[in-house]
Amino acid sequence: MTPNASIGLVPPVTPASGASAGGDFAHSRTAQEAERLSRYRLVIEEGSRPGSFIYKTLDRVTGEVVRQLPREQIVEAMATGDYAPGTVVDIES
Repeated sequence: MTPNASIGLVPPVTPASGASAGGDFAHSRTAQEAERLSRYRLVIEEGSRPGSFIYKTLDRVTGEVVRQLPREQIVEAMATGDYAPGTVVDIES
């Protein structure tokens, strides 16, 4: 270490005009996409048959089921007892 070295204060860095302290992330497409996706949550319910499950994606704001796997028609068919995996289902009747 140099005997005449000194430690001084470093001036704070101020963001450029129009930029926030967190950078441009708050306005980026990635942030908007993350905010949109945070509205959804996954709910897993046990199905009517042992070992079967129903996966639902719910909108946290509206409570609406956005997607369900297996679809409602398949869940209804499974409840009747006539359904077996691989069976073709007529969804028009």
